[in-house]
Amino acid sequence: MKTIVLFDGVCNLCNGVVQFILRHDPQERFLFASQQSEAGQRLLAEHGIKAAQALAESVVVLEDNRVYLESDAALYILHRLGGVWGWAYIFRWIPRPWRDWVYRWVARHRYRIFGRRESCMVPTPALRGRFLDR
Repeated sequence: MKTIVLFDGVCNLCNGVVQFILRHDPQERFLFASQQSEAGQRLLAEHGIKAAQALAESVVVLEDNRVYLESDAALYILHRLGGVWGWAYIFRWIPRPWRDWVYRWVARHRYRIFGRRESCMVPTPALRGRFLDR
């Protein structure tokens, strides 16, 4: 079962998260698409998510017709990575409004704190198969 991560392709933090997942996912359970790409836009529309909403939340996770947003998305990614990272899933017991408040604060300030790219990242030939927006 593949987990799709839709990320803000011009956000340095989001690109760093994608690089982190790629390094810690030897089973290649994750596929990726930038939200700005045709593939990303199509997946957002198929799941009834407005593009502006998705970019504000910065990461959207899709798996088996389930959609994870905000802190649920971040925690689910760590859970799927397993190992030591899977332990972070225990934070789902913190009430979602509190988790999402922190997540939204970081998402709202991510460009100012981490910077922004002029264009979406281009995967290396070795990683191209992991990206839906090739």
